[in-house]
Amino acid sequence: MKTFTKNILAGLGLSLCIAGAALAQTFPEKTVRIVVPYPPGGFNDTLARISSDKLGKVWSQPVVVENRPGGNTTIGNSYVAKAPADGYTILVTPLPFSAMPGLYGAKLPYDALKDFRALILAGSAQNALVTRKGLNINSAKELVEYAKANPGKLNYGSTGSGSSNHLSMELLMNMTGTKLTHVPYKGSAPAVAALMAGEIDVLFDNVPNVVQQIRAGTINAIGVSGLKRTALLPDTPTVAESGVPGFEVNVWFGMQVPGATPTAIVNQVNRELANIYRQPDVTKRFNDQGVEVIASTPEEFSKLLQSEVAKWSKLIKEANIRIE
Repeated sequence: MKTFTKNILAGLGLSLCIAGAALAQTFPEKTVRIVVPYPPGGFNDTLARISSDKLGKVWSQPVVVENRPGGNTTIGNSYVAKAPADGYTILVTPLPFSAMPGLYGAKLPYDALKDFRALILAGSAQNALVTRKGLNINSAKELVEYAKANPGKLNYGSTGSGSSNHLSMELLMNMTGTKLTHVPYKGSAPAVAALMAGEIDVLFDNVPNVVQQIRAGTINAIGVSGLKRTALLPDTPTVAESGVPGFEVNVWFGMQVPGATPTAIVNQVNRELANIYRQPDVTKRFNDQGVEVIASTPEEFSKLLQSEVAKWSKLIKEANIRIE
């Protein structure tokens, strides 16, 4: 009886593999949707639109972008988690995705690591640590020293709880034992405007969002969040070399599909997207927005997701971060 059962299960597994391979050979046969859990604008939207345009030409099938913002990205994420696992619904997945389990806990309407399957890590960028003019703080070391001497006096901006700029500052405070007051804004533009107006003192933001203001001298850059300097700001040291050893935040951008999507389809779409991102014109568009092309395998992106969920969940718990 046991042998019979094993044979049945083996046969079923083989049948599923054959079915998955056959499905991949004909995929796609209809419109594919790329869901962005943010409003139009910014690199998440750019990534989706580059991918849709190029994939549409490769597949000779429509590939449409759907912006489904709201709920701190949980609306768009939930939509994809519940979509059919057939490869026809793809989710743009940036760093804040990995903070949602820590922020929402059991209230999160999906399981971040079980209800999705990693497709590709497209690229990675950095945040710049910038200060308002007149603050007279010129390095991460000086910022930490001032914050320790004046707890809670400095205000920092973000684009909301769980955003990469919010998490960057929370990590900095956690590593240095400092306390700054959080002031969330509804996007990068109002946060940068507030910094320029002197309403807030300091801000982490994606390098492309602030590079023009830095070059114009309307705000000061005192560090970048990666382990190496960025070509957009070659004279700006990393936060790690500017006074906080070990500090690192990489602002990554990837894509996922519903969790039960067949491996053959995942591998096919991964190969096609990787080829697209390595095309010179696409690489240039990435680089122009401060994003380095990575074009990983699904397995590499899956490992990153697991480590990032663990990293940010730990920080959120230790720092007692709440949704604001």
